[in-house]
Amino acid sequence: MSELTDLKCLIFDCYGTLVDWESGIIDAFQPLLSRYPKPNPQTDSLSRSDILKLFVQVENEVQTANPTMLYSDVLATAHSTVASSHFGVEPSAEESAAFGASVARWEPFPDTRDALRRLSKHYKLVILSNVDKSSFEHTRLKLEGSASDPAAKAFTFDLILTAQDIGSYKPDLKNFRYALREVNERWGVEEVEVCATAQSLFHDHVPARKLGLKSCWIERAGAVVGASAEELREKGVDVGWTWRFATLGEMADEVERAFGSA
Repeated sequence: MSELTDLKCLIFDCYGTLVDWESGIIDAFQPLLSRYPKPNPQTDSLSRSDILKLFVQVENEVQTANPTMLYSDVLATAHSTVASSHFGVEPSAEESAAFGASVARWEPFPDTRDALRRLSKHYKLVILSNVDKSSFEHTRLKLEGSASDPAAKAFTFDLILTAQDIGSYKPDLKNFRYALREVNERWGVEEVEVCATAQSLFHDHVPARKLGLKSCWIERAGAVVGASAEELREKGVDVGWTWRFATLGEMADEVERAFGSA
């Protein structure tokens, strides 16, 4: 039986797990949608869930076709495609570029920063994210705090790996193999000592399972993207996880109990 105390390294997804990606996407669409008159039959009937599912489908298509494209450009391209092909509106280049830069405004979940601080006492913390380096820097500062204010700096990620570094996007197995090689070469951490920690079953838990990795599902309440095990299994996809928590804070609580350091 796997124990949390057997682990040495947590490989985190960021957006959707640590940061509220879904709210960030919905909020970033509002400037476009708000400037079009009501009623608009192509958008008025779309729910938050509809928009997110539509967007992630287009985003995945863009990432698959352009694995080396910067994430900010993936966002801008997906925004333009969704707006023109599905919303029936033509965004300006400036609007799509602003959407692509919206990562800087996406906020962490309320439990994230304290949970990472507590987890950092027991594990190496690694980011493996479908993002570009420049965009992630905004997020890193929100999560870690600023180096200019040491008192506010709760922890430091031990390693940050982006799609830009690797040249592909999850769920490509290449991303996980790259991360596993890095943690082994840097710290001697073996695959059995690694846990993929993520919200998205599609982007993280399915590839982790293919590679035989342990994984922890952070099942964020109300999450839409990559969250349905039933839908994946109906498509014949093998999906599973080793541990399951509603929040990262709950995971940190259990880790502290396991290590006897609460």
